[in-house]
Amino acid sequence: MSPASEAVAAFRTVHGTAPAGVWSAPGRVNLIGEHTDYNDGFVLPFALPHRLAAAASPREDGVLSVATLGDDGQLQRSGELKIADLAPGTVDGWAAYPAGVAWVLRDQGFANGADLVIAGDVPSGAGLSSSHALECAVSLALLGLAGLELDGSRAEAPTRPQVARWVQRSENDFVGAPTGLLDQTASLCCTESHVLFLDVRSGEQEQVPFGLAEAGLQVLIMDTRTKHSHAEGGYGERRRGTERAAELLGVKALRDVTVEGLADALDRLPADLVPLVRHVVTENQRVLETVELLRAGRLAEIGPYLDASHVSMRDDYRISTAELDLAVDSARAAGALGSRMTGGGFGGSAIALVREADLERVKEAVEAAYEKAGYRRPRMFTAVPSRGAGRDEL
Repeated sequence: MSPASEAVAAFRTVHGTAPAGVWSAPGRVNLIGEHTDYNDGFVLPFALPHRLAAAASPREDGVLSVATLGDDGQLQRSGELKIADLAPGTVDGWAAYPAGVAWVLRDQGFANGADLVIAGDVPSGAGLSSSHALECAVSLALLGLAGLELDGSRAEAPTRPQVARWVQRSENDFVGAPTGLLDQTASLCCTESHVLFLDVRSGEQEQVPFGLAEAGLQVLIMDTRTKHSHAEGGYGERRRGTERAAELLGVKALRDVTVEGLADALDRLPADLVPLVRHVVTENQRVLETVELLRAGRLAEIGPYLDASHVSMRDDYRISTAELDLAVDSARAAGALGSRMTGGGFGGSAIALVREADLERVKEAVEAAYEKAGYRRPRMFTAVPSRGAGRDEL
């Protein structure tokens, strides 16, 4: 059963009737370009086939009710939330994510109530952006109930980049997680069989062909099952460090530091900020060079950039873990063309670019390494670049 069908069935269970509609949004994998988004840099994500769906019907009393269908098949309910009373700090736990979206949309003039029931298959805590898939699906549902489909004909409908910024505000200011624009934009704007080359500063987007099957390649996701959270301290510390470095260097953001000017910039910084700046500047360059290879159809040649990205995140940004490093190292040793952790770090998932003929050997090698280390067995699957968020047929 698809996430949309599950959400509709769960809505019937909760409310005894069919919803007015169902909207869904995907998780994402970032091929390369980590922690560059909040530094006005470049990112290169693609959407997963895994989605979270929000079945929804309008209410006339200004109340938001939310239920989610858990992995165990059990429904969790938020209780009724008055949209007019929503403010940062008033809702905690998982309900803060849909409540934050309603709070932002209220300020944009969309304050009507709704019943929401959410279901899906994006792994939670795996660094694959399940929270943003939830927020994007809820955004589309609440806008859709107001008669505004993102790809519809009404001129007053917001654009996808605009909704991405609203979702970012809900995450930053309501939930309290200092995330950039990567995840929301990927969930909303990615297209099938492409990676999204996004210039975060300008908002310029390019859908770059990513024909894995035609090249005989696969992207293997290796979920370490060690959960992370952007609302916890490490992510925010890194972000504050890069913002302080930009201020000391007299630039708007680290995007303005070039590879050619990196050595001079590092000489002007205190020692604790040097590795952070080095990662961001070199990671932006790796994104640009990866895009050039993909434009030329040279997919199999991007592996060294993935490898270098992981080393930079492990040694300079210091956001990897023993489990992530073991997955990356084991995949490389078994024949992966390149491998790196993906997402915010401190747990979550790694990816490996693998020839189809080597896929099973790489998976077996990673599983064997985890068993030997006494780690929990990783969850592994191949990632197919998929469509972004939208309304689903009932």
